[in-house]
Amino acid sequence: MEPSDVGSTVVMIVAGEASGDLHGAMLVREMRQINPAVDFHGVGGAKMKEAGVRLLADAADIGVVGVTEVFSKIGTFIKIISGIKKSMDRLKPALVILIDFPDFNLNIVAKAAKKRGIRVFYYISPQVWAWREGRVKQIKKLVDKMAVILPFEVDFYASHGYTVQYVGHPLVDKVKTSFTQAAARLEFGLSETRTTIGLLPGSRTAEVSRLLPEMMKAAQKISAQIPQVQYILPLADTLNKDRVAGIINPSGMDVKIVSGRTYDVLAACDLAIVTSGTATLEAGLLGVPMVIIYKMSVLSALIGKLIINPKYIGLVNIIAGGPVAPELIQLKATGERIAAEALSILSNPDRRLEMISKLKNIRQKLGDPGAARKAAQIACDMI
Repeated sequence: MEPSDVGSTVVMIVAGEASGDLHGAMLVREMRQINPAVDFHGVGGAKMKEAGVRLLADAADIGVVGVTEVFSKIGTFIKIISGIKKSMDRLKPALVILIDFPDFNLNIVAKAAKKRGIRVFYYISPQVWAWREGRVKQIKKLVDKMAVILPFEVDFYASHGYTVQYVGHPLVDKVKTSFTQAAARLEFGLSETRTTIGLLPGSRTAEVSRLLPEMMKAAQKISAQIPQVQYILPLADTLNKDRVAGIINPSGMDVKIVSGRTYDVLAACDLAIVTSGTATLEAGLLGVPMVIIYKMSVLSALIGKLIINPKYIGLVNIIAGGPVAPELIQLKATGERIAAEALSILSNPDRRLEMISKLKNIRQKLGDPGAARKAAQIACDMI
């Protein structure tokens, strides 16, 4: 890796998954508009690299889910942690920016930064309001400033004696498409008249390995009821296309795989089957009805049950404060159950229209555009 430019201000930024990579890239670009002299180093993916971040490690190497998955990558984690600490010592950043990914960012990066007297800015709060509320004490100790993207987070932190700044949700700016449904189908070589279902299996390999097979079982059952249905899958930058195709092909189902272009793909869809995460909000902001699914390893799920018991896990349901989209978690995330929920939505126009109406309300709840710009100003003021 090349040394920093002479005279520049160094900022370290760490994101650990595809959504964090997206938000990190947006933040970096806005900060560069405000202060072109900032030199960024950190952990991220293709989008952050494209925005000009000199990567110390790839986010894909630390983007795992659950306790058991961490153990399988312990050697990689140790190497990356060592590299981050050495880079802090060598580069002496004026600021460390953390984007979500709390286990890694709080327990390792924030602690290392504080030990070295480096200020810490957290952009996009960990979901401490849903689980491990005790982490607020750790945040108050390690984080100098935090910008949150969900409106209710301000009151949550205030109730714990910590002041945060609400900047709005960055996806309000980002999630858009110029395609009509008919034009999007034409763009991707799909039939304009067939029922179209989007498959969004997540951005992590472990997620895809668990959930895409169930999606394919659901596709088989849906196709038996709706013979003219067609499927399309937007591939996250963090995934290998051949590996994904290797899961799809044994099912005998025809699925159009498109690299990236998630928003244009969603524009083509009547319904999406979505792995819980940022993608649920992306689909929601585009007004696409969905079935939300999630599954982790049995051990991780058992441990998780001891420390987390949220009413909802899908962002659209959390923001709405009620069940906008059905959630199928762990043992419920089966091909049969997924297909049943999907068919129920597709065969019930009133239910589908009600869901679309509620999704429009979610966009209104997320506030005005410009979240990344507001967060960038906070970060630049801290330098």
